[in-house]
Amino acid sequence: MPPIEESDTHGKAYWRSLDDLAETPEFKEFLHKEFPGGIEAFSSTSRRHFLKVMGASLAMAGLAGCRWPKENILPFANRPDGRTPGVAQHYATTYDLGGVGSGLLVTSYDGRPVKVEGNPGHPQNRGATTAQEQALILEMYDPDRSQWVVRRGENGRKTSTWKAFGEFARSHMNALKTNRGVGLRILSEASSSETLRWVRDRFLVMFPEAKWVEYEALSRDNEREGARLAFGKAHRTLLNLGHARIIAAFDPDFLDAHPAALKHARDFALGRAAVKDRMNRLHVIESTWSLAGGMADHRHIAASGNIPVVVCKVMAELKKQGLEIPGMSAALDRAVRRLGDVSVEAEYAAGLAADLLHHRGTCLVTAGSRQPAEVHALIHLMNAALGNVGKTVDHVAEPDEDRPTHVEAIRALSAEMTVGKVDTLVLLGGNPAFDAPADVDFSENMSRVKTAMHLSLFDNETSVLCDWSLPRAHAFEAWGDARAFDGTHGLTQPLIAPLYGGKTPMELISLLVGEEKTGYDILRETLRRQHDTADFEKIWRRALHDGLVAGSRFERVSPTPSAGALAAGLDRLAGTWKAADFGWYEVVFAGDPKIHDGRFANNGWLQELPEAITKLTWDNAALVSPEAAKRLGLARSGDEVRLVHKGGEVVIPAFIQPGQAPATVTVWLGQGRRHGGRVAGGAGTDTYPLRTTDSMDFALGLQVETTGGFRLLATTQDHHAMDTRVGRRETRKRSGLLIREATLTHYEKHPDFARHVGPHVAEVALWDEHDYSRGYRWGMAIDLNVCTGCSACVAACQAENNLPVVGRDEVARGREMHWLRVDRYYTGDPEAPAMSAQPVPCMQCENAPCEQVCPVAATVHSEEGLNDMVYNRCIGTRYCSNNCPFKVRRFNWFLNHADQTEVEKMRHNPEVSLRARGVMEKCTYCLQRVSAARIKAKNEGRRVKDGEITPACAQVCPTGAITFGDLNDRTSRIATLQTSPRCYGLLSELKVLPRTRYLAKITNPALGGSGEHPEK
Repeated sequence: MPPIEESDTHGKAYWRSLDDLAETPEFKEFLHKEFPGGIEAFSSTSRRHFLKVMGASLAMAGLAGCRWPKENILPFANRPDGRTPGVAQHYATTYDLGGVGSGLLVTSYDGRPVKVEGNPGHPQNRGATTAQEQALILEMYDPDRSQWVVRRGENGRKTSTWKAFGEFARSHMNALKTNRGVGLRILSEASSSETLRWVRDRFLVMFPEAKWVEYEALSRDNEREGARLAFGKAHRTLLNLGHARIIAAFDPDFLDAHPAALKHARDFALGRAAVKDRMNRLHVIESTWSLAGGMADHRHIAASGNIPVVVCKVMAELKKQGLEIPGMSAALDRAVRRLGDVSVEAEYAAGLAADLLHHRGTCLVTAGSRQPAEVHALIHLMNAALGNVGKTVDHVAEPDEDRPTHVEAIRALSAEMTVGKVDTLVLLGGNPAFDAPADVDFSENMSRVKTAMHLSLFDNETSVLCDWSLPRAHAFEAWGDARAFDGTHGLTQPLIAPLYGGKTPMELISLLVGEEKTGYDILRETLRRQHDTADFEKIWRRALHDGLVAGSRFERVSPTPSAGALAAGLDRLAGTWKAADFGWYEVVFAGDPKIHDGRFANNGWLQELPEAITKLTWDNAALVSPEAAKRLGLARSGDEVRLVHKGGEVVIPAFIQPGQAPATVTVWLGQGRRHGGRVAGGAGTDTYPLRTTDSMDFALGLQVETTGGFRLLATTQDHHAMDTRVGRRETRKRSGLLIREATLTHYEKHPDFARHVGPHVAEVALWDEHDYSRGYRWGMAIDLNVCTGCSACVAACQAENNLPVVGRDEVARGREMHWLRVDRYYTGDPEAPAMSAQPVPCMQCENAPCEQVCPVAATVHSEEGLNDMVYNRCIGTRYCSNNCPFKVRRFNWFLNHADQTEVEKMRHNPEVSLRARGVMEKCTYCLQRVSAARIKAKNEGRRVKDGEITPACAQVCPTGAITFGDLNDRTSRIATLQTSPRCYGLLSELKVLPRTRYLAKITNPALGGSGEHPEK
């Protein structure tokens, strides 16, 4: 990436999309409409359709027959100890996803959870959360959840009870005991629960001929098997990104879908924030955009199937440049010869190898879970040879060392079902009828099972094939435990009684073996076995309070890689490799960035959240490069293509993605659900039919053809473009005013460059300045150098401020209601651009343009400098939105919160009002949190302390990119940041004096851009 030249007064030209770059008529028309089109009158038919498709997300009444949970009402004159009505309480708990636990802190009002935060005391979270974890609140109150025990049989579907199921289970399981459990199988989601593992072991003692199988559609078994190949045993790799000067990432996911992504993001940000002091450098080699690719100093595009070539060539270059790699010389030479000589990879590999060698012991090499086991084994060998182990890389022993891989397990189980060896199948969560590989025919084989029982949060594709559908307790209704990626043992405690009488997996197994213990009792038994001391109650209470067991992380180990095993694996890889080119399109399978493997498909918050790169909502697409689109004859995103792979076929809209590998077609898994809720059933395309057991991650041989069809994709990438009053060509020349960016070399020479991009404009008040000398002056700073664009802040803002979901059609019209957006910009060649992300909340302008045009003073300036909204005054003229250059105001077109069921009402934050139709909404810096802290400080006779107030967006951010505080406190962090030479305000020439300001982005490319280290 070239440095900004001093003569360039406007900075680089940025563009939001290919339509923006080409100035298409569609893009111009969208920008021309200052406001999205007027509201249409609902006919009775369209209203019924509207209610149908919105389901749980808009939470309309009368659709799901929800019942209010049983409760005992007592006067608060006799309230429980330690509880004050209307005052928030916080409970530490743990959420298990894919067999890895995450520490959470859940806010509860009067016994109802309303907001999720990260547990600041958890070593993996450090107070941050993902968007999925933020949306767990909506999932818990979803009226589409399984609410009753259901039995299916010859007489159809009938509602039953747990009592009736218990009677059936005792009779059925007693019969199975007589033959030691022959024909009995348990199919479970991946779980890190020590308690469930203990329950499993006891169950298999009682039924020794039974089998317990784990399956997860998005597993990380390639990493596990790579460690087994390298070390002879499965080990888990822990990345210490905060200690790494140089990071080389092959097809990475360490900032995206990795179980430790939150920790990685925070550690990576530490190496970016220290701009002048040991700033890290990130090399990324990938086929399709990742968050790491968006942050890369050097991004090299290669098909996923070609990345093993790059890895081998980097290793060969390391050896050529003097690195000792014992026992691998001959194997590397053979692999390089057999894998082919791709000139671009060879050129790039030499520079990257030089950069790694110069930083031995302070570099780090990693690969994403998509890459085959052989690649992960080579990564282990590289890190060991470079002296990174124990410094930037650690290892711990993998639990359940002997279990088969998930794909081996589901393939073996399905084969047994095919030949009639499975008489009784108990499914603990999961949805294999939807997400199992296409060639195992799981749905068809279910018909051969005599008795099937499914414990599930939703009545999904698997549930409808089972004899018994059993409601599962939500994570916030359950007792349990889980281990984090580093082994930290966390406890799960219920925040609320089960709304629909659901049970946890361990409670169901207890019922099946005739014990019927509660989750609370089973969990205490597990912990007591680990801490059988007189201080057990003290340990128990401390673990519940902290959400984790102190000192419980896995012990670090130092395994030595075996070059012989690696050489054999490398030969196998080279023998099966085929180059990805336009003769061989490759398909890359990725979990949906928002709804995972499909389990969150009924969650409207996640469906409407714009995906970080494409900004797609409510859909998935086939991601193709501009070059591939030209070859295929695709005129625009939304043109449909037919994908055919190994007998599977899907028709899906294409999305033309700048920066995509030319031969790669990426599809997200998890959309296109047929059951599991009304929201899930109306979004996206099911792409699992393309995925087989021998191509779980990527594969060559994809056939692609256009169909002539078109589907409008609801993407927000061109919505709310700033500074559109001038021509687009001039806007792009001036876009450096929005994103201010330079290389580290340029920044060291010109530390105040961010303040001199574009014509110099004095930031002066247009009228008498406000006097804040006696109070507070709130402000915010957003560091573009560490923001990854993950959009967790958008989800947190929605959960905190009761923001409604409007649905696919309204998003397509530009009517999304998010108060905070994350703009994504490209710069450079559309085939290989660089990327930048910019969160845009309300700027809280000192000279606020919105305040001057409101005819009813609904938007006013507070004595603490905030641009407040008085919703009761607003009459919906939308003048303020028209006058806002940052496009951060949202108009409430509908009564989005009307007619909710009693259960659905429980999810709202009581500290934030529910807005009526016809009013303007916007970011308020989470004024409710500001007011609570101010009142508390006033009662205690002091000022608010620095860091005492954290808005929802800042609290969720894993990189700490957002800082909030009092500008009147000269010692505060916000005051320091806003005096930084990197600090600037958006559109400063308008003299609006934004209170929200940005820290310019600094990149750290090697000199020459080829990977050669600067010291040379």
